[in-house]
Amino acid sequence: MSELHHYDVAIAGGGLVGASAALALASSGLRVGLFERRYCGAQASGVNYGGVRCQGRPAEQLPLAMRARQVWGRLPDLIGSDGEFVVSGHLRLARSEADLAALEHYAAMAAEHGLALQLVAGRVFRERYPWLGAAALGGSLCASDGHANPRLVSPAFARAARRAGADVRELTPLTAIDHDGTRFRLRAGEQAFSADWLINAAGAWANTIAERFGEGVPMQPIYPNMWVTEPLPLFVTHNLGVYGGGIYARQVSRGNCIIGGGRGHGDGEYAQPSSDTTRAVMRDACALLPMLRDALLIRTWSGVEGCTPDHNPIIGASRRVPRLLHAFGFSGGGFLLAPGVGEVLAELVTKGATNIPLAAFDIDRFALLSNRSTTSISS
Repeated sequence: MSELHHYDVAIAGGGLVGASAALALASSGLRVGLFERRYCGAQASGVNYGGVRCQGRPAEQLPLAMRARQVWGRLPDLIGSDGEFVVSGHLRLARSEADLAALEHYAAMAAEHGLALQLVAGRVFRERYPWLGAAALGGSLCASDGHANPRLVSPAFARAARRAGADVRELTPLTAIDHDGTRFRLRAGEQAFSADWLINAAGAWANTIAERFGEGVPMQPIYPNMWVTEPLPLFVTHNLGVYGGGIYARQVSRGNCIIGGGRGHGDGEYAQPSSDTTRAVMRDACALLPMLRDALLIRTWSGVEGCTPDHNPIIGASRRVPRLLHAFGFSGGGFLLAPGVGEVLAELVTKGATNIPLAAFDIDRFALLSNRSTTSISS
């Protein structure tokens, strides 16, 4: 076996995070190798709901979310496609007075990060949204949020990375990854590679790499459940969410309504939707959107995503191995964040720092929790 290629940066995982990082790094003139065991954008990055929202994220994610939202605004110039990105606004619905109070509290916090939200309730809410059912009492609108087509966006980033000079290798699973004290050594079948940097962006399977370097985290697979209706007359004017979760919905220009909620089934490797979940969540969806009551569902699907205990991703440098960066565990909320994460990872490689606060996403936070638990049990 001979070493065929040396890269400045090798990236494990061809989802939206890995592809956006490859594009940013290759555009900086670095030699980049991107390894994807299937097809770029074919996993969670390409089969998610497609929401592009800053609203509803915890405070620690908002600086990164705001940075990522800027990237979405320049998709055509960046990747040669708009990915069907629509600035529809995101309306987060309240179903109780307590929900309305919580939305008001969240809006005050979000304003501190520069995210403008408009609260709507009562008569104004009913007049503005006559197509919403009585189950919705009011809502919080983020006008700058929207939605896009993940089946288009993720592969487009990979193609753009290839055009920028990245060596994008699909159907190329990495069979071995090591660090010899100086460089990373990688194998894919009978081919050998080396790299100065390694970015672990392998999604739900990234823990395998983290564990290889002694940094495994308590991440579990989740299987978001989604479905789409036949084309309907256009009536949903925003990307919709619900305070407390459970239901999300949007309508595309062709008239199809894309709806999600609950979990499907899976074995950690493959996922499939749950008909029971679809029926249960659809009943709640119809209470919010009466126009759906007679709609035909034409397709359901799911995907595999890695979920952390605190629902925050892992982003940043390894605490054990030099020049190893992790970016995974997005817990079902990575579609908006991913292009911004790619640029942040590129900054960590090329500049050694980023102005986006990442402390909340440090991989060591779980090791600290584990140590506390061990101490508690043994004492």
